[in-house]
Amino acid sequence: DAIDAIADVAVAVNSSIENIGARRLQTVMERVLDEISFAAPDHSGDTVAIDAAYVDKHIGDLAKNADLSRFIL
Repeated sequence: DAIDAIADVAVAVNSSIENIGARRLQTVMERVLDEISFAAPDHSGDTVAIDAAYVDKHIGDLAKNADLSRFIL
């Protein structure tokens, strides 16, 4: 369900702002993984589960705000 949520955000922002294709998907993925990547050295060996709720928590509001999406996503 996380993959669907990420794809949905990328498609929605591409449709509403500017269609930059897979580059948008890459940017959405980076935003979802920012916190995990930053904290990774402190959590060596831990398992992280990403679900649709995690995706919504980290980029949901950003994706819904067209002004922010235009510049950040």
